[in-house]
Amino acid sequence: MPVLAAPVLSAALLALPAASGSPALAPRSPALASLDALYPDLRALYVDLHQTPELSTHEEKTSAKLAERLKKLGYDVTDHVGGFGVVAVLENGKGPTVLLRADMDALPVEERTGLPYASKVTTKNDAGETVSVMHACGHDVHMTSLIGAATLLEKARKRWRGTLVLIAQPAEEAGAGASAMLKDGLFTRFPRPDYAIALHDDFRLPAGKLGYTPGYLWANIDSVDITIFGRGGHGASPQNTVDPVVIAARTVLALQTIVSRENDPLDPAVVTVGSIHGGTRYNVIPDEVRLQLTVRSYKEEVRRRLLAAIERIAKAEAAAAGAPKPPVVTAGEVPVQACFNDPALTKRMAAMLTAAFGASNVVELPPAMAGEDFAEYVRAGVPGFYFRVGATPAARFEAAHGDLTRLPALHSSEFAPDPEPTLKTGVSALTLTALDLLGKR
Repeated sequence: MPVLAAPVLSAALLALPAASGSPALAPRSPALASLDALYPDLRALYVDLHQTPELSTHEEKTSAKLAERLKKLGYDVTDHVGGFGVVAVLENGKGPTVLLRADMDALPVEERTGLPYASKVTTKNDAGETVSVMHACGHDVHMTSLIGAATLLEKARKRWRGTLVLIAQPAEEAGAGASAMLKDGLFTRFPRPDYAIALHDDFRLPAGKLGYTPGYLWANIDSVDITIFGRGGHGASPQNTVDPVVIAARTVLALQTIVSRENDPLDPAVVTVGSIHGGTRYNVIPDEVRLQLTVRSYKEEVRRRLLAAIERIAKAEAAAAGAPKPPVVTAGEVPVQACFNDPALTKRMAAMLTAAFGASNVVELPPAMAGEDFAEYVRAGVPGFYFRVGATPAARFEAAHGDLTRLPALHSSEFAPDPEPTLKTGVSALTLTALDLLGKR
């Protein structure tokens, strides 16, 4: 789900050298010794997943592929957890329990990368519309990295002790997959983790680099629907109507004052009206207008204040215009909770990754107002670490000269990770993270 954008790169990102050779080979860990030999199989899996994307809650074939691979590796696999979720457990003596998570769903986007393995999939969405499907958020990278780490960690069992819990999660883009798996007993039917780890590819970094963010890294996301009621009539006789279009216009403008005048500037917040619908033709004043908002925040008290202010303003503008009845203000899509990286765990993992990959390959990234339902595992009481893996081809990153608008972003029809350095870095980082947290033999 993360959608990241910024006009220019920060000084920290500009200071990163471009990837050269195979950055993921930098860590000299015996556990990674077989990565080069494993890579052709991982690339084949990546290409297959890329060419066969499935929408949220429809990940049937994707989950079956991952479950089959994990079973062959010797993991105890359970499928259909919270929908098409997959849980794979590998017990290896007494020690910590570490959860590694990858998401599976793709987006209704028509791929325009020009890649020889570009997705050509079309399907019916839940509304019955025919849509193209693409892994425009890079979940194919996440799944392949998980399988790679699962393979290397199984081979390295003599180097660690404890329990690995690997999950392939559905419906991240819908913000519903993590909560569905938890409700289906993820932390009760299976070993409860001491740590939860996830990665996400990132177009803001060249392939082969890593990023991390202490504390808040993704925002609360709330969707709000507002229906404003008026009294329709002829456009030539507005005096006989109560025009909901005008009320909606004033409401949209008034909503902008929530962040600018009611919120502490040091507490990040966003209120965006992304959709406005009303009327049927030029000379007809409609009976109602519908607005759709996305609301972003980090702190829970800020979230509550934003939502209360939206309802207050919508009702006040309608009352001021003499609307026949108050607007209806309701929650829209499933809310997403703010994602928080445990500070102590993040400090430990950042130090380990920096030592393994080199200081020039690991950078602290600023938080973003995008959202991710990995937050649900953290809210359930498990310390989490969610890190980023660079995906942009090094030459393209250099050619942008710090202007991110020149790079295809996540959710773009042109988003195309550089497979080898991205996958090798993802596999390496997941493997080393798990090894650092598991008990040592």
